[in-house]
Amino acid sequence: MNLQNILNEIEKVDAEVYERIDHVSRRHVFHNFLKKAAAGIAPVAFGAVLNNAYAQSNVVAEVLNYALTLEYLEAEYYNRGIASGLFTGEAMTTFQQIAKHENAHVALLKNALGGAAISKPNFKFPDAAFSSYPTFLLLAQAFEDTGVRAYKGQAARLIPFPDILTVALQIHSVEAMHAAKVRYLNGAKGWITMAMGPSAITAVYAGEDNLMQGGVNITNLAGISPNANSEAYDEPLTIDQVLAIAKPYLA
Repeated sequence: MNLQNILNEIEKVDAEVYERIDHVSRRHVFHNFLKKAAAGIAPVAFGAVLNNAYAQSNVVAEVLNYALTLEYLEAEYYNRGIASGLFTGEAMTTFQQIAKHENAHVALLKNALGGAAISKPNFKFPDAAFSSYPTFLLLAQAFEDTGVRAYKGQAARLIPFPDILTVALQIHSVEAMHAAKVRYLNGAKGWITMAMGPSAITAVYAGEDNLMQGGVNITNLAGISPNANSEAYDEPLTIDQVLAIAKPYLA
């Protein structure tokens, strides 16, 4: 057993793991950890500490596997798109980078879930997605806009697990950047107006015409147009809504 390798692997999953355990218990844990390392039982002992620190639950596993399903889908889509040779130039540079992000998200979520991680589903995409650039962009926009709203829809459930919520929000903000860039490539604004979107993917924008925030209609308060009001806020999607959007692409 290589002690440094174990610590390095833990840090790859969570660079702040040491801060997650209070400084008093940390001294005790690592004192015992080093003592037990020679006996070859440290991984078991330290694993118990990590389980306590992360306070894993069925809610966490459900939400992370839900996120993992979406990340699997996005990663597969971009990996296939790049391999298809459909695009070059700015599009290729953009989607190569987005693919790296999505594959990194998959790796992190699988690591976090360990044995509880679901297997990668089989996906099916329209043939035109990899032979028609407009079709590829249309679905990319649908997946990214859905992903942003999907993460937002589960954030409240992770409030009791702040460390996991932080990681989810870190992924969420990057997905939002992806969405804005893809929408730009697709000739759309970087934000969603009302529930407007291409007719082929209307379900992605359900509820985006909501004008009430915090029980107040900002349109009436500041004389902002309804369109601008809706653009200023992005609405969450429920798990059922997201799975209904994703279902056609699950083989």
